[in-house]
Amino acid sequence: MNLPSPSAAHGLLRYLPTLALGVIGGSIAWFCHLPLPWLLGAMIATTLTSLSGIRLGSPGKARQGVLVIIGVMLGSAFTPDLSGDLAGWVQSLAIMLAATAIMMVVAVWFSWRVAGQSLDTALYSGAPGGLSVLLLMAHESGADIRAVGISHAVRILVLLLAIPPILSAIGHIDLVNSNAASATQWLAIPALEDIGWLIAAAALGVWVGRLLRLPNRLLFGPALVSSLLHFSGITHAALPPLLVALAQVIIGTSVGVRFVGVALRDMARQLGLAIIQALMLTALAVLAAWLGHLLTGYSMAAALLAYMPGGAPELSLVALSLNIEPAFVTSHHLLRITVLILALPLLLGIARRYLAR
Repeated sequence: MNLPSPSAAHGLLRYLPTLALGVIGGSIAWFCHLPLPWLLGAMIATTLTSLSGIRLGSPGKARQGVLVIIGVMLGSAFTPDLSGDLAGWVQSLAIMLAATAIMMVVAVWFSWRVAGQSLDTALYSGAPGGLSVLLLMAHESGADIRAVGISHAVRILVLLLAIPPILSAIGHIDLVNSNAASATQWLAIPALEDIGWLIAAAALGVWVGRLLRLPNRLLFGPALVSSLLHFSGITHAALPPLLVALAQVIIGTSVGVRFVGVALRDMARQLGLAIIQALMLTALAVLAAWLGHLLTGYSMAAALLAYMPGGAPELSLVALSLNIEPAFVTSHHLLRITVLILALPLLLGIARRYLAR
């Protein structure tokens, strides 16, 4: 049996206070009947604590495990009933890619011309999604990794905070009733056979994600295998809502701890510019979602979560938690991140040649 390494055990111990803080924040938000309480409560609590100068432990391996769980849960949304809707996704996916291109042009221009970042840094800061892969690519290109990380962290924070008021404004979902429904069945345990299928989807999905070199393979690999199992009708199992709440807490804390070491006094301008950029992209996402809703007939809530620039695990988890067409949302984020990763080196080369001339 493989025992956890001392460093992994130490990392887990350091994270436990952060997890406790996230649970407290989520509990307060839930008792106050806030939308997406476990995600937003944990995120707000850890973000404020990080910005106050207190160093919090990162989820580390816990986040990786949660990504696998989220992937399996997302796969359960791919039911046989979707077979009649798949053709309609093509038009929506095209709208999403066009909107992504516009968002990236705006974000890169803003980061380069207004924020004063280098071209490499602006390109990776403006790319809508795939932060873990982008940081590796940014490091190889010599970009400012700290600026890229802060830009994406602020964007995810703004997007998640903006979702509840926007969804309430467009009137496509009752956030209060969604929370109440999920809180009544905390321990809905699947049958033993279904538990076996879900574990198999997780284990095989991690291997498939690595084999196919999927972006964010711990999320999309299990999602792919789980979706095949559920779409084929082999299993109809879903994970207990308690796990959904725990996943929200861990994802929420993983957003908040990204601000550890960020001093408001020293980073005020950079944070302010990142917030302005995030608000601009959010507005473009709302406009694209409205257009997608008019042209495809899909709900504006689903289109909004699918078109928002970044945070595939976070936004897919929101779709799952609120039951806003998670299969639709997940598919859009997978395609966007895949296209971005393939296109970024080419775009950077073109931009460098343009500047050289």
